[in-house]
Amino acid sequence: MTSAERREGRYQRRVALRAEKKARSCAQYDDYDAVFSFAHLYQAYRKCRQNVAWKASVQKYIATAPLNVYQTYRRLMAGTYKSPGFFEFDVFERGKKRHIRSTIIGERVVQRCLCDNALVPMLYRTFIHDNGASMTDKGYSFAVRRMGQHLHEHYRKHGQKGYILLFDFSKFFDRVSHAVIERIIRRNFTDRRLIRIIGHFVRMFGPVGLGLGSQISQVLALASANELDHAIKELLRIHASARYMDDGYLIHESKEYLQRCLSLVQEVCDKLEITLNPKKTQIVKLAHGFTWLQIRVFLTPAGKIVKKMPHKGITKMRRKLKKLRRKLDAGEITREDVWTSWQSWRSHAERFDAWHTLQSMGQLYDELFVFTEDFYYDLPESA
Repeated sequence: MTSAERREGRYQRRVALRAEKKARSCAQYDDYDAVFSFAHLYQAYRKCRQNVAWKASVQKYIATAPLNVYQTYRRLMAGTYKSPGFFEFDVFERGKKRHIRSTIIGERVVQRCLCDNALVPMLYRTFIHDNGASMTDKGYSFAVRRMGQHLHEHYRKHGQKGYILLFDFSKFFDRVSHAVIERIIRRNFTDRRLIRIIGHFVRMFGPVGLGLGSQISQVLALASANELDHAIKELLRIHASARYMDDGYLIHESKEYLQRCLSLVQEVCDKLEITLNPKKTQIVKLAHGFTWLQIRVFLTPAGKIVKKMPHKGITKMRRKLKKLRRKLDAGEITREDVWTSWQSWRSHAERFDAWHTLQSMGQLYDELFVFTEDFYYDLPESA
């Protein structure tokens, strides 16, 4: 037996092992009856009520929860389940207006059950490690920490020399292609009833796009750009790369190579019907600093990574503190509410290199809430 034949034999054994592993997973997660069992639905209900049990609509559902869950189970098994739709509203996040399509508690139970017992275990295993959004033990902090690790690894090999390619998807959720989602679902699932109900949840957002506020939208939006992540890691062979939802980066010592990488990124995005934002997609010299996920990042000549808070966030918090002062004077909130809000922001700010910012914001907080006539504190008797 030649060496080529031995390599081919090892390859075929790996293929067979992966097929066997996938078959075992499909038996557990690609079965409509198993996914939507009464036990799974009730478990999803218990998760959905967490932190929102104070709402009137949720309390009404909780009052007859076993009956509500059982009725949903019967409709799902009979194939007569229909989505009740969603209610829409706008929120402003990081200075952006976002249109939210939120579902009622009964709908969230079904979607949570579908995600926990089918979509998440089947799709998340295909994601790269550096895909940091909306996954257990990952998130914003993971993405920022991972970027720091990539910069440290680059500095040990090439010093401060090098470039970073930043890319951003324009109106990502609004433009997610349903055709791409359908291909992904059919590639990973074979149960027709599962494929049908997933398609039902996707189509209720219209002919194109997914809505913010739905767990299914989060999972499928992540999966829609998964092919791009694998192309960067496997075809371009760039280890120092990551993506957080619609923001991503590639780090390399050669600007010319990153320009060629940008061409491939654009090609894959066109295939996935994703539009790159031309204003935010750029190649930046590492020594000049760059902005990613609303963080200003600098790589110093000594190899230290300095992370600065965005000015917009600081200005927004200063305005919020003054607004909280007015609400406190009007009796709309308590000092505990003010303290909770202040500590939440301070804990977030401590992740950055922002000593001077923390000092100045602390002074403003003291002026507004501590060194005031209405501030009450107990002095020791000996004072």
